Amino acid sequence: MEPLIAPTVLAELLEAPDPAQRPVVLDVRWRLTGPPARPDHDAAHLPGAVFVDMDTELSDPPGPAGRHPLPSVERLQSALRRAGVRDDSSVVAHDDAQGVQAARAWWLLRWAGFPAGRVAVLDGGFRGWVAAGLPTTAEPSRPTAGDVTVRPGGMPVLDADDAAALARAGVLLDARAPERYRGEVEPVDPKPGHIPGARNAPATDVLGPDGRWLAPAPLAARLAAVMGAGAGGAGEVDGEVDGEVAAYCGSGATAAALVLAAEYAGLRPPQRPIGLYVGSWSNWSADPARPVAVGAAP
Repeated sequence: MEPLIAPTVLAELLEAPDPAQRPVVLDVRWRLTGPPARPDHDAAHLPGAVFVDMDTELSDPPGPAGRHPLPSVERLQSALRRAGVRDDSSVVAHDDAQGVQAARAWWLLRWAGFPAGRVAVLDGGFRGWVAAGLPTTAEPSRPTAGDVTVRPGGMPVLDADDAAALARAGVLLDARAPERYRGEVEPVDPKPGHIPGARNAPATDVLGPDGRWLAPAPLAARLAAVMGAGAGGAGEVDGEVDGEVAAYCGSGATAAALVLAAEYAGLRPPQRPIGLYVGSWSNWSADPARPVAVGAAP
């Protein structure tokens, strides 16, 4: 699978004659300021999809490490096994529409050891599935328990010191909305602003006017303008990024969309994928010793 999958393609895969060959579908609908999305899942979801909670299953409890710290191996493994994920499963995650939240599940599965070709995000999410005329159900999903073993370390993770160093020596992307980056508003974290040296690259910029993800070529061009990727012939992006790149957001959820977007677009920092500062602004801003920048400039 590509990192993004269309609703009609997923529907075909879910009709595979052998149930073991069908992807596991994770419903990770979530909203920053509520309300909880579990009632939406209970009312209507993709057939066979299992709800996985961003706050309690895809993250450890909030605290000094941030609002959505990395989940423990035991926590994540338990949630994935409950959803029916096996070591040989393919997995598709979806949220309401944009895929920006579902990217957190995609990233965690990659971090947990799943190869790129077996994890995807549903382009257009639940709304895209419904718009395509595909079926939904309120019948609770009861998958057979999976046997997946979480093997952490599949994706690079940064802490606050790493992020500070990268903002000076490489490219650190801030995936939040421009007004939060500039420090004009801050709805949930201790103080407004951004990490000094970070460049604003809102996660929603991976989307086109129709709310679907951009195709790889325009997506690469949009990201390259921020990341500093080289230009190929005839103005095309050649995919090479000059130095190390990482991303952060409010709590390490939506920034995963930039990691996915770079992979989908074929942008390649040297040696490894884009890193993720999982603690993100919720971790950085909670430490009074950490400097804060405001305004539109890095």
